[in-house]
Amino acid sequence: MNGFVKVAAASPVTKVANCTENIRRIESLIYKADKQGVQIIVFPELCITGYTCMDLFVQQTLLHEAEEALLRLVNKTKGLKLLCAVGMPLATENNLFNTAVVFQDGQILGIVPKTFIPNCKEFQEMRWFSSGSKLPEDRICIGDGMYPFGTDLLFSAKNSGGPVVGVEICEDLWTPVPPSSKLVMQGANIILNLSASNEIIGKNQYLKSLIAQQSARCIAGYVYASAGFGESSTDVVFTGKGFVAENGSILSESERFNTDDKLVVNDINLDYLQHDRLENVSFAPSFRNEDVTKVRRILFDVAPYKGTFDRFVDPYPFVPAEDDALKERCEEIFNIQTFGLIKRLRHINAKSAVIGISGGLDSALALMVTIRGFDMLNIPRKNIFGVTMPGFGTTGHTYKNAVSLIKQLGVSFKEISIKEACLQHFKDIGHDGKTTDVTYENTQARERTQILMDLANMTNGIVIGTGDLSELALGWATYNGDHMSMYGVNVSIPKTLVRYLVEWTANNLSDKKAQKTLLDIADTPISPELIPANEDGTIRQKTEDVVGPYELHDFFLYHFVRYGASPEKILFLAQQAFGKKYEDREIRKWLRTFLRRFFSQQFKRSCLPDGPKVGSISLSPRSDWRMPSDASSNLWLQELQDESPL
Repeated sequence: MNGFVKVAAASPVTKVANCTENIRRIESLIYKADKQGVQIIVFPELCITGYTCMDLFVQQTLLHEAEEALLRLVNKTKGLKLLCAVGMPLATENNLFNTAVVFQDGQILGIVPKTFIPNCKEFQEMRWFSSGSKLPEDRICIGDGMYPFGTDLLFSAKNSGGPVVGVEICEDLWTPVPPSSKLVMQGANIILNLSASNEIIGKNQYLKSLIAQQSARCIAGYVYASAGFGESSTDVVFTGKGFVAENGSILSESERFNTDDKLVVNDINLDYLQHDRLENVSFAPSFRNEDVTKVRRILFDVAPYKGTFDRFVDPYPFVPAEDDALKERCEEIFNIQTFGLIKRLRHINAKSAVIGISGGLDSALALMVTIRGFDMLNIPRKNIFGVTMPGFGTTGHTYKNAVSLIKQLGVSFKEISIKEACLQHFKDIGHDGKTTDVTYENTQARERTQILMDLANMTNGIVIGTGDLSELALGWATYNGDHMSMYGVNVSIPKTLVRYLVEWTANNLSDKKAQKTLLDIADTPISPELIPANEDGTIRQKTEDVVGPYELHDFFLYHFVRYGASPEKILFLAQQAFGKKYEDREIRKWLRTFLRRFFSQQFKRSCLPDGPKVGSISLSPRSDWRMPSDASSNLWLQELQDESPL
């Protein structure tokens, strides 16, 4: 469904050397996972016997029973379509291997041996096991059958674009070049790790970061299952850790310290992994590397997607959910903005700056960035000209905030009304000055820009742009009006994040008076104020009433640009994220609006002023987003014609 595959990491309670009880618990978890719609499941290392059998591993009784138990488990799960990987010891010729057995629907598909065998401190596997790096043969006998055997196996879905599964075992992950790094070069997009990682202080966090980093390095999904409660505690303790990661993010993890069977389920987004691999030119050449190990592909049928959608979809992908992370993000972004501006000021030897202050979010943030830049360069704040330019739609509330902010922050104040100039212009071009059409609005925006540009010429300064990323995506700017500046400090910051940045500057970079004004600005409805206010003086023209909620548009923008998601997939994800707040028809409506505007307004982005990139998404025509201005949106809009639920 929509390019997702449902995976699970399972850690059953273990009875050391009791294969019958162990496969009973494994079987139970497999059936439980199947009911939840899991398509791929991984179990811990040596889970059929238990990891802590020690010298019992070379007992023929245990090895024979492990093999018989495996065959019973495979037979008992016949009819289930989920792909399973379990750990067990397997002997061939004069070697014993720590292996992962992969099976589906009553059939063993292949066996992967562990490559790197730990032999220090509490781990002493070399006492029993051989490395899978050099095998005596590429097939192994289990029961009456011979099956593919080796570290070169990939389990590939028969359908195009489906999961391609690689396997590594515990220590393999901790090495400088894990087997998974080579497997992904041959196309693996999901890595299963069968592990037995004991608990010592600090190790869990390190392991968690290791899994996240490997999933990022491999641009892959990573499913990790570790030995559970019940393993011998003679010298160490095992608690059954489970993780599901994707491209640098931990999607799910199990509770560590409990005595129950554990099953961690989540959905891996294969489409997004494929997008990043196609986009990352450093990843692609590795497929042509002659040193990459050749693989044997074993095809399997992917079980149909069913059950609930387990993945959390963040409605605000640009805004960290945790307060500490949000504060850190705001500080980092603000510093990037400031340092970008400082470089430009030094390069052109500018001693002054001009910025239009509307009493809104974007201009407030741009002013705070400019002030910080001037302070760091030891240029007096009076060299910053904060200009308020009342027009036909300016309300008393925003005007008061604009004037107060300029004066409270100690920058030079200028007030220049645009009304007379606009009325003269209307007369010159034959406009009645009463019809509030696009000409009425754009005349005001262009007049303001002309004033700022000319003031910058007079003061040997630079015009600081205030427009943000969301406005650029929607083309919500007047061409050669507020669209234009000499350096745009907000150019890659989405509207949903601007508000938090203004609040952060209020709480961290201003005095009490300015703080109050900034916080009030953060609470003011977003508006260009180009149409006269209501009779009671309140804002009549609210941007989100016209183009739609910015929280939706920022969500659409993130998934469309960051991952190249199709409209169908964006709609599905938006329904998961906003289903309780917006009806399906509303989401569809505003997604159509986003797509139409995003395509039709590219010409404004094609001549965008310079400005710093701060996050993973930028619409700069010089680097991140290159698109023809006359590209058709029909193909994307056609996906949204069907009104039936996805």
